[in-house]
Amino acid sequence: MLRPILGDFSSIICFKAAITGMEEALGEKATAIALTAAGRYRGKTLAQELDLANSSMSLEELADKLDYVFGKDGTRLCIVEKIVQEDNEVIKVHTSETLCSADEPQGSQRKCTYTLGAIWGVLEETFNQRLQGKHTECILRGGKYDVFEFTKLS
Repeated sequence: MLRPILGDFSSIICFKAAITGMEEALGEKATAIALTAAGRYRGKTLAQELDLANSSMSLEELADKLDYVFGKDGTRLCIVEKIVQEDNEVIKVHTSETLCSADEPQGSQRKCTYTLGAIWGVLEETFNQRLQGKHTECILRGGKYDVFEFTKLS
């Protein structure tokens, strides 16, 4: 535990205020880049802590592990619903209740930058593969999930 009285978790309200403040100070694009990079750093560190590097676990096992770590029993970043590989080059991660979408109105253009980055970092470490990630489907814009799509880079 990092804090003996308050514990290791803080409020979504405070995190979202930090995002908004960063957007006002740095602009939307610079904030998105910074939050994605911060998430990737967190994801890579987490994958190392969990000994996931070069893992041979199935995508279903990885989804369960990430849901445990990021979900209601973990940091509560998001629920990882499933991870699927559509072809040899594309991995899609379906999430819900993402930190970034919390309290956003329907139709909001908010992207899940930090959450995308965290999952991106875990996947790169787990598969020892450089990936390109993007937020392709959004609950805020009619999607059933927030979907993050990762394409292998050569």
